[in-house]
Amino acid sequence: MSFDSKTQETKMKSDIHESLFNPKKVPDDAKSILENFDSIIQGILPLNSRQFSKLPDDIRELSHQLTDERSLRRMHYMNDKVFLSAYARYFMWWNLIRLTKLFSNIKFDSVNLSDGDFCLDIGSGPLTVVTALWLSRPELRSKEITWYCLDISKEVLSLGENIFLSVAAKTLSDSEEELPWKIIRVKGSFGTMIKEKAKLITCANMFNEVFQSETHPLTYLAQKYSSELKKYAAENASYLIVEPGVPHSARFITCLRECFISGALFITAPCCHTQSCPMDGKLLKGPHVKNAGTKSGKWCNFAFNTDDAPAKLKKLSSDAKLPKDRAVLSFIFASSHPGDKKTLEPRDEKSSRETLLLRIASDPIRLYDKTGFYACSKKGLVLFIPKKGKPVFSGDLITVELPKNDLQRDKKSGALIIEE
Repeated sequence: MSFDSKTQETKMKSDIHESLFNPKKVPDDAKSILENFDSIIQGILPLNSRQFSKLPDDIRELSHQLTDERSLRRMHYMNDKVFLSAYARYFMWWNLIRLTKLFSNIKFDSVNLSDGDFCLDIGSGPLTVVTALWLSRPELRSKEITWYCLDISKEVLSLGENIFLSVAAKTLSDSEEELPWKIIRVKGSFGTMIKEKAKLITCANMFNEVFQSETHPLTYLAQKYSSELKKYAAENASYLIVEPGVPHSARFITCLRECFISGALFITAPCCHTQSCPMDGKLLKGPHVKNAGTKSGKWCNFAFNTDDAPAKLKKLSSDAKLPKDRAVLSFIFASSHPGDKKTLEPRDEKSSRETLLLRIASDPIRLYDKTGFYACSKKGLVLFIPKKGKPVFSGDLITVELPKNDLQRDKKSGALIIEE
Protein backbone atom coordinates (compact mmCIF):
# COMPACT_ATOMS: atom_id res chain seq x y z
CA MET A 1 0.00 0.00 0.00
CA SER A 2 1.49 3.34 -1.02
CA PHE A 3 1.02 6.71 0.70
CA ASP A 4 1.90 10.24 -0.34
CA SER A 5 5.04 10.83 1.71
CA LYS A 6 4.11 14.49 2.13
CA THR A 7 0.75 13.66 3.69
CA GLN A 8 0.48 14.55 7.35
CA GLU A 9 -1.46 12.15 9.55
CA THR A 10 -5.13 13.02 9.77
CA LYS A 11 -6.41 12.51 13.30
CA MET A 12 -10.02 11.46 13.66
CA LYS A 13 -12.43 10.78 16.47
CA SER A 14 -14.39 7.58 15.80
CA ASP A 15 -17.07 5.49 17.43
CA ILE A 16 -18.46 2.08 16.44
CA HIS A 17 -22.25 2.27 16.27
CA GLU A 18 -23.02 -1.28 15.28
CA SER A 19 -21.66 -4.49 13.85
CA LEU A 20 -23.09 -6.93 11.34
CA PHE A 21 -21.80 -9.96 13.23
CA ASN A 22 -21.83 -9.25 16.97
CA PRO A 23 -22.25 -12.70 18.57
CA LYS A 24 -23.76 -11.14 21.69
CA LYS A 25 -26.84 -10.17 19.65
CA VAL A 26 -27.66 -13.82 18.85
CA PRO A 27 -30.43 -15.01 21.24
CA ASP A 28 -29.36 -17.58 23.82
CA ASP A 29 -31.91 -20.18 22.70
CA ALA A 30 -30.67 -19.80 19.13
CA LYS A 31 -27.09 -20.43 20.26
CA SER A 32 -28.17 -23.61 22.01
CA ILE A 33 -30.09 -24.89 18.98
CA LEU A 34 -27.24 -24.13 16.58
CA GLU A 35 -24.78 -25.86 18.90
CA ASN A 36 -26.81 -29.07 18.70
CA PHE A 37 -28.34 -28.77 15.26
CA ASP A 38 -26.98 -32.18 14.26
CA SER A 39 -29.24 -33.84 16.84
CA ILE A 40 -32.27 -32.15 15.29
CA ILE A 41 -31.36 -33.51 11.86
CA GLN A 42 -30.70 -36.96 13.30
CA GLY A 43 -34.19 -36.97 14.78
CA ILE A 44 -35.71 -36.15 11.39
CA LEU A 45 -33.35 -37.85 8.95
CA PRO A 46 -31.55 -40.56 10.96
CA LEU A 47 -28.29 -42.17 9.80
CA ASN A 48 -26.79 -45.45 10.96
CA SER A 49 -23.11 -45.89 11.83
CA ARG A 50 -22.16 -46.96 8.31
CA GLN A 51 -23.88 -43.95 6.79
CA PHE A 52 -22.19 -41.67 9.33
CA SER A 53 -18.80 -43.03 8.31
CA LYS A 54 -19.53 -42.08 4.70
CA LEU A 55 -20.89 -38.62 5.56
CA PRO A 56 -17.61 -36.68 5.07
CA ASP A 57 -17.20 -38.19 1.60
CA ASP A 58 -20.82 -37.39 0.74
CA ILE A 59 -20.33 -33.78 1.86
CA ARG A 60 -17.18 -33.44 -0.23
CA GLU A 61 -18.92 -34.90 -3.29
CA LEU A 62 -21.86 -32.54 -2.85
CA SER A 63 -19.45 -29.64 -2.50
CA HIS A 64 -17.97 -30.50 -5.90
CA GLN A 65 -21.46 -30.58 -7.43
CA LEU A 66 -22.20 -27.17 -5.95
CA THR A 67 -18.96 -25.61 -7.22
CA ASP A 68 -16.51 -26.95 -9.81
CA GLU A 69 -18.82 -29.71 -11.12
CA ARG A 70 -21.92 -27.53 -11.18
CA SER A 71 -22.42 -27.92 -14.95
CA LEU A 72 -22.50 -31.73 -14.63
CA ARG A 73 -25.03 -32.14 -11.85
CA ARG A 74 -28.64 -33.16 -12.34
CA MET A 75 -31.30 -30.47 -12.03
CA HIS A 76 -33.10 -32.29 -9.20
CA TYR A 77 -29.96 -33.41 -7.38
CA MET A 78 -31.45 -32.40 -4.02
CA ASN A 79 -34.06 -35.15 -4.34
CA ASP A 80 -31.26 -37.65 -3.69
CA LYS A 81 -31.52 -38.72 -0.02
CA VAL A 82 -27.75 -38.98 0.36
CA PHE A 83 -27.18 -35.44 -0.87
CA LEU A 84 -30.19 -34.18 1.08
CA SER A 85 -28.72 -35.57 4.29
CA ALA A 86 -25.26 -34.20 3.51
CA TYR A 87 -26.69 -30.77 2.69
CA ALA A 88 -28.72 -30.52 5.90
CA ARG A 89 -25.92 -31.76 8.14
CA TYR A 90 -23.21 -29.54 6.71
CA PHE A 91 -24.24 -26.75 4.31
CA MET A 92 -27.51 -25.87 6.04
CA TRP A 93 -25.80 -25.89 9.43
CA TRP A 94 -23.13 -23.43 8.23
CA ASN A 95 -25.72 -21.28 6.44
CA LEU A 96 -27.84 -21.10 9.60
CA ILE A 97 -24.82 -19.90 11.57
CA ARG A 98 -23.95 -17.09 9.17
CA LEU A 99 -27.56 -16.03 8.53
CA THR A 100 -28.59 -16.13 12.19
CA LYS A 101 -25.62 -13.99 13.15
CA LEU A 102 -26.38 -11.49 10.36
CA PHE A 103 -30.14 -11.37 10.97
CA SER A 104 -29.58 -10.86 14.72
CA ASN A 105 -27.58 -7.70 14.00
CA ILE A 106 -29.53 -5.85 11.29
CA LYS A 107 -32.59 -3.75 12.06
CA PHE A 108 -36.02 -5.16 11.14
CA ASP A 109 -38.18 -2.23 12.23
CA SER A 110 -38.55 -1.09 8.61
CA VAL A 111 -40.40 -4.32 7.72
CA ASN A 112 -43.15 -3.74 10.30
CA LEU A 113 -44.68 -7.21 10.04
CA SER A 114 -48.18 -7.60 11.51
CA ASP A 115 -50.56 -10.46 12.20
CA GLY A 116 -52.03 -11.74 8.95
CA ASP A 117 -49.09 -10.68 6.76
CA PHE A 118 -47.63 -12.93 4.08
CA CYS A 119 -43.93 -13.49 3.41
CA LEU A 120 -42.14 -15.26 0.59
CA ASP A 121 -38.85 -17.16 0.61
CA ILE A 122 -37.64 -17.90 -2.95
CA GLY A 123 -35.35 -20.85 -3.63
CA SER A 124 -36.19 -21.84 -0.11
CA GLY A 125 -34.42 -25.21 -0.04
CA PRO A 126 -34.77 -26.65 3.47
CA LEU A 127 -36.23 -23.35 4.76
CA THR A 128 -32.83 -22.07 5.93
CA VAL A 129 -33.79 -18.38 5.76
CA VAL A 130 -37.13 -18.89 7.52
CA THR A 131 -35.48 -20.93 10.28
CA ALA A 132 -32.69 -18.37 10.68
CA LEU A 133 -35.22 -15.54 10.98
CA TRP A 134 -37.15 -17.44 13.63
CA LEU A 135 -33.96 -18.06 15.61
CA SER A 136 -32.58 -14.53 15.30
CA ARG A 137 -35.68 -12.35 15.80
CA PRO A 138 -37.62 -13.37 18.94
CA GLU A 139 -39.85 -10.31 18.56
CA LEU A 140 -41.26 -11.79 15.34
CA ARG A 141 -42.04 -15.22 16.77
CA SER A 142 -45.41 -14.12 18.16
CA LYS A 143 -46.57 -12.67 14.83
CA GLU A 144 -49.20 -14.68 12.93
CA ILE A 145 -47.28 -14.81 9.65
CA THR A 146 -47.81 -17.06 6.64
CA TRP A 147 -44.65 -18.03 4.78
CA TYR A 148 -44.78 -19.14 1.16
CA CYS A 149 -41.65 -21.25 0.60
CA LEU A 150 -40.82 -21.73 -3.09
CA ASP A 151 -38.43 -24.35 -4.43
CA ILE A 152 -38.20 -26.80 -7.32
CA SER A 153 -37.76 -29.79 -4.97
CA LYS A 154 -40.73 -30.92 -2.92
CA GLU A 155 -38.47 -33.30 -0.97
CA VAL A 156 -36.19 -30.54 0.26
CA LEU A 157 -39.20 -28.36 1.14
CA SER A 158 -40.73 -31.20 3.15
CA LEU A 159 -37.47 -31.74 5.01
CA GLY A 160 -37.16 -28.01 5.61
CA GLU A 161 -40.64 -27.73 7.11
CA ASN A 162 -39.88 -30.59 9.49
CA ILE A 163 -36.62 -28.94 10.51
CA PHE A 164 -38.30 -25.58 11.05
CA LEU A 165 -41.10 -27.09 13.14
CA SER A 166 -38.56 -28.98 15.28
CA VAL A 167 -36.46 -25.86 15.81
CA ALA A 168 -39.45 -23.63 16.55
CA ALA A 169 -40.90 -26.15 19.02
CA LYS A 170 -37.74 -25.88 21.13
CA THR A 171 -38.28 -22.12 21.55
CA LEU A 172 -41.98 -22.12 22.47
CA SER A 173 -42.97 -21.52 26.07
CA ASP A 174 -45.14 -23.97 28.00
CA SER A 175 -48.13 -21.64 27.59
CA GLU A 176 -47.84 -21.59 23.79
CA GLU A 177 -49.74 -24.44 22.15
CA GLU A 178 -49.65 -23.48 18.49
CA LEU A 179 -46.92 -22.10 16.27
CA PRO A 180 -47.87 -18.60 15.00
CA TRP A 181 -45.98 -19.01 11.72
CA LYS A 182 -47.68 -21.03 9.00
CA ILE A 183 -45.69 -22.68 6.20
CA ILE A 184 -47.10 -23.12 2.69
CA ARG A 185 -44.79 -25.14 0.44
CA VAL A 186 -44.87 -24.26 -3.26
CA LYS A 187 -43.09 -26.45 -5.78
CA GLY A 188 -41.79 -24.24 -8.56
CA SER A 189 -38.96 -22.05 -9.79
CA PHE A 190 -38.37 -18.30 -9.50
CA GLY A 191 -41.28 -16.66 -11.33
CA THR A 192 -43.91 -19.15 -10.15
CA MET A 193 -46.74 -17.01 -8.84
CA ILE A 194 -48.24 -17.34 -5.37
CA LYS A 195 -51.76 -16.52 -4.20
CA GLU A 196 -50.92 -13.59 -1.91
CA LYS A 197 -48.65 -10.57 -2.15
CA ALA A 198 -45.70 -10.68 0.24
CA LYS A 199 -44.77 -8.04 2.83
CA LEU A 200 -41.27 -9.52 3.12
CA ILE A 201 -39.44 -11.26 0.27
CA THR A 202 -36.28 -13.19 1.06
CA CYS A 203 -33.83 -15.45 -0.70
CA ALA A 204 -30.34 -16.75 0.03
CA ASN A 205 -27.83 -18.26 -2.41
CA MET A 206 -30.56 -18.33 -5.05
CA PHE A 207 -29.45 -15.82 -7.67
CA ASN A 208 -25.97 -17.33 -7.66
CA GLU A 209 -27.64 -20.49 -8.97
CA VAL A 210 -29.91 -18.64 -11.42
CA PHE A 211 -27.35 -16.63 -13.35
CA GLN A 212 -24.85 -19.47 -13.77
CA SER A 213 -26.57 -20.40 -17.04
CA GLU A 214 -27.00 -16.77 -18.16
CA THR A 215 -24.77 -14.91 -20.60
CA HIS A 216 -26.28 -11.45 -20.12
CA PRO A 217 -24.35 -8.86 -18.07
CA LEU A 218 -25.21 -8.59 -14.40
CA THR A 219 -26.62 -5.08 -14.87
CA TYR A 220 -29.26 -6.51 -17.21
CA LEU A 221 -29.96 -9.50 -14.94
CA ALA A 222 -30.38 -7.26 -11.90
CA GLN A 223 -32.97 -5.15 -13.74
CA LYS A 224 -34.76 -8.26 -14.94
CA TYR A 225 -34.84 -10.00 -11.58
CA SER A 226 -35.69 -6.89 -9.55
CA SER A 227 -38.77 -6.52 -11.76
CA GLU A 228 -39.65 -10.16 -11.12
CA LEU A 229 -39.26 -9.66 -7.37
CA LYS A 230 -41.63 -6.69 -7.41
CA LYS A 231 -44.35 -8.85 -8.95
CA TYR A 232 -44.45 -10.78 -5.68
CA ALA A 233 -44.51 -7.70 -3.48
CA ALA A 234 -47.32 -6.19 -1.44
CA GLU A 235 -47.49 -2.47 -0.85
CA ASN A 236 -44.63 -1.29 1.37
CA ALA A 237 -42.72 -4.55 0.91
CA SER A 238 -39.15 -5.28 2.01
CA TYR A 239 -36.50 -7.38 0.29
CA LEU A 240 -33.68 -9.29 1.97
CA ILE A 241 -31.27 -10.88 -0.51
CA VAL A 242 -28.15 -12.77 0.63
CA GLU A 243 -25.59 -14.27 -1.73
CA PRO A 244 -22.19 -15.95 -1.37
CA GLY A 245 -19.40 -13.47 -0.73
CA VAL A 246 -17.72 -14.10 -4.07
CA PRO A 247 -16.96 -11.43 -6.70
CA HIS A 248 -19.74 -12.06 -9.23
CA SER A 249 -22.43 -12.46 -6.57
CA ALA A 250 -21.26 -9.28 -4.88
CA ARG A 251 -21.33 -7.45 -8.21
CA PHE A 252 -24.90 -8.67 -8.77
CA ILE A 253 -25.93 -7.41 -5.33
CA THR A 254 -24.49 -3.98 -6.16
CA CYS A 255 -26.46 -3.89 -9.43
CA LEU A 256 -29.59 -4.95 -7.56
CA ARG A 257 -28.96 -2.13 -5.07
CA GLU A 258 -29.01 0.40 -7.93
CA CYS A 259 -32.33 -1.01 -9.14
CA PHE A 260 -33.83 -0.79 -5.65
CA ILE A 261 -32.69 2.80 -5.17
CA SER A 262 -34.05 3.84 -8.57
CA GLY A 263 -37.32 2.18 -7.52
CA ALA A 264 -37.53 4.52 -4.50
CA LEU A 265 -36.65 1.87 -1.93
CA PHE A 266 -34.63 2.62 1.21
CA ILE A 267 -31.46 0.57 1.75
CA THR A 268 -31.67 -0.61 5.35
CA ALA A 269 -28.37 -2.51 5.29
CA PRO A 270 -25.47 -2.71 4.74
CA CYS A 271 -25.19 0.66 2.97
CA CYS A 272 -24.74 3.86 4.97
CA HIS A 273 -25.57 6.08 1.98
CA THR A 274 -27.43 6.13 -1.35
CA GLN A 275 -24.57 7.40 -3.50
CA SER A 276 -22.84 5.23 -6.12
CA CYS A 277 -21.24 2.14 -4.62
CA PRO A 278 -17.45 2.61 -4.34
CA MET A 279 -16.99 -1.18 -4.14
CA ASP A 280 -19.09 -2.14 -7.14
CA GLY A 281 -16.67 -4.68 -8.66
CA LYS A 282 -16.77 -3.13 -12.13
CA LEU A 283 -13.20 -4.15 -12.90
CA LEU A 284 -13.92 -7.81 -12.28
CA LYS A 285 -13.44 -10.13 -15.22
CA GLY A 286 -15.98 -12.62 -16.52
CA PRO A 287 -18.85 -13.17 -18.97
CA HIS A 288 -21.35 -11.16 -16.90
CA VAL A 289 -19.20 -8.11 -16.18
CA LYS A 290 -19.46 -5.17 -18.57
CA ASN A 291 -18.59 -1.47 -18.59
CA ALA A 292 -15.59 -1.49 -16.27
CA GLY A 293 -14.93 1.92 -14.83
CA THR A 294 -13.96 2.13 -11.17
CA LYS A 295 -10.36 2.60 -10.20
CA SER A 296 -10.25 0.05 -7.39
CA GLY A 297 -12.43 -2.77 -8.76
CA LYS A 298 -13.17 -3.82 -5.18
CA TRP A 299 -16.33 -5.76 -4.45
CA CYS A 300 -18.62 -5.48 -1.44
CA ASN A 301 -18.56 -8.44 0.92
CA PHE A 302 -18.42 -9.03 4.67
CA ALA A 303 -16.80 -11.76 6.74
CA PHE A 304 -16.50 -13.04 10.28
CA ASN A 305 -14.29 -15.74 11.76
CA THR A 306 -15.83 -19.04 12.80
CA ASP A 307 -13.97 -19.56 16.06
CA ASP A 308 -17.25 -19.79 17.98
CA ALA A 309 -18.86 -22.30 15.58
CA PRO A 310 -19.91 -25.64 17.11
CA ALA A 311 -16.95 -27.95 17.63
CA LYS A 312 -18.90 -30.84 16.07
CA LEU A 313 -19.46 -28.86 12.89
CA LYS A 314 -15.81 -27.79 12.67
CA LYS A 315 -14.71 -31.42 13.10
CA LEU A 316 -17.12 -32.51 10.37
CA SER A 317 -15.67 -29.81 8.12
CA SER A 318 -12.17 -31.06 8.83
CA ASP A 319 -13.16 -34.68 8.18
CA ALA A 320 -14.69 -33.63 4.85
CA LYS A 321 -11.47 -31.74 4.04
CA LEU A 322 -13.49 -28.51 3.80
CA PRO A 323 -12.16 -26.47 6.71
CA LYS A 324 -13.91 -23.13 7.19
CA ASP A 325 -12.00 -20.48 9.12
CA ARG A 326 -14.44 -17.70 8.27
CA ALA A 327 -17.87 -17.11 6.79
CA VAL A 328 -18.29 -14.61 3.95
CA LEU A 329 -21.41 -13.11 2.38
CA SER A 330 -22.78 -10.24 0.30
CA PHE A 331 -26.29 -8.96 0.91
CA ILE A 332 -28.83 -6.18 0.46
CA PHE A 333 -31.79 -5.33 2.67
CA ALA A 334 -34.19 -2.84 1.08
CA SER A 335 -37.53 -1.54 2.31
CA SER A 336 -40.32 0.77 1.24
CA HIS A 337 -40.15 2.34 4.69
CA PRO A 338 -36.96 3.97 6.01
CA GLY A 339 -37.22 2.52 9.52
CA ASP A 340 -34.91 3.90 12.21
CA LYS A 341 -32.43 6.14 10.42
CA LYS A 342 -30.96 7.87 13.46
CA THR A 343 -27.53 6.34 12.94
CA LEU A 344 -27.46 7.19 9.26
CA GLU A 345 -27.16 10.95 9.80
CA PRO A 346 -24.81 11.32 12.79
CA ARG A 347 -24.27 14.73 14.27
CA ASP A 348 -21.71 15.87 16.82
CA GLU A 349 -23.43 18.62 18.81
CA LYS A 350 -20.13 19.70 20.42
CA SER A 351 -18.27 20.18 17.15
CA SER A 352 -18.82 22.04 13.92
CA ARG A 353 -16.87 19.43 11.98
CA GLU A 354 -18.55 17.19 9.43
CA THR A 355 -19.10 13.57 10.42
CA LEU A 356 -18.96 10.63 8.06
CA LEU A 357 -20.31 7.09 8.33
CA LEU A 358 -18.04 4.25 7.29
CA ARG A 359 -19.02 0.63 6.73
CA ILE A 360 -15.91 -1.54 7.11
CA ALA A 361 -15.82 -3.93 4.15
CA SER A 362 -12.46 -5.70 4.19
CA ASP A 363 -10.13 -7.85 6.21
CA PRO A 364 -7.23 -6.07 7.97
CA ILE A 365 -4.59 -4.68 5.60
CA ARG A 366 -0.96 -4.48 6.69
CA LEU A 367 0.42 -0.96 6.14
CA TYR A 368 4.03 -1.02 7.20
CA ASP A 369 3.72 -0.63 11.00
CA LYS A 370 -0.04 0.01 10.94
CA THR A 371 -3.26 -1.78 10.05
CA GLY A 372 -5.94 -0.43 7.75
CA PHE A 373 -9.36 -1.40 6.44
CA TYR A 374 -11.22 -0.52 3.27
CA ALA A 375 -14.58 1.05 3.97
CA CYS A 376 -17.59 2.34 2.08
CA SER A 377 -18.87 5.91 2.52
CA LYS A 378 -20.92 8.55 0.72
CA LYS A 379 -17.62 10.18 -0.22
CA GLY A 380 -16.45 7.00 -1.94
CA LEU A 381 -13.89 4.38 -1.01
CA VAL A 382 -12.05 5.02 2.25
CA LEU A 383 -8.87 3.55 3.68
CA PHE A 384 -9.53 3.69 7.42
CA ILE A 385 -6.56 3.41 9.78
CA PRO A 386 -7.68 3.08 13.41
CA LYS A 387 -5.37 3.76 16.30
CA LYS A 388 -3.23 0.79 17.31
CA GLY A 389 -5.10 -1.73 19.41
CA LYS A 390 -8.58 -0.45 18.54
CA PRO A 391 -10.84 -3.41 17.64
CA VAL A 392 -12.29 -3.04 14.15
CA PHE A 393 -13.96 -5.83 12.19
CA SER A 394 -15.55 -6.42 8.81
CA GLY A 395 -19.11 -5.10 8.87
CA ASP A 396 -18.61 -2.48 11.59
CA LEU A 397 -20.43 0.81 11.13
CA ILE A 398 -18.21 3.64 12.33
CA THR A 399 -18.71 7.40 12.62
CA VAL A 400 -15.66 9.57 12.10
CA GLU A 401 -15.25 13.30 12.53
CA LEU A 402 -13.56 14.85 9.52
CA PRO A 403 -10.91 17.56 9.71
CA LYS A 404 -11.38 20.96 8.11
CA ASN A 405 -8.46 20.39 5.74
CA ASP A 406 -8.75 18.22 2.63
CA LEU A 407 -8.21 14.48 2.92
CA GLN A 408 -5.37 12.80 1.08
CA ARG A 409 -5.76 9.75 -1.16
CA ASP A 410 -3.98 6.44 -1.26
CA LYS A 411 -2.01 6.26 -4.51
CA LYS A 412 -2.73 2.58 -5.16
CA SER A 413 -6.49 2.40 -4.62
CA GLY A 414 -7.52 6.04 -4.87
CA ALA A 415 -9.24 5.72 -1.48
CA LEU A 416 -9.52 8.66 0.90
CA ILE A 417 -7.16 8.16 3.84
CA ILE A 418 -8.81 8.54 7.21
CA GLU A 419 -6.54 7.98 10.17
CA GLU A 420 -7.43 8.51 13.80
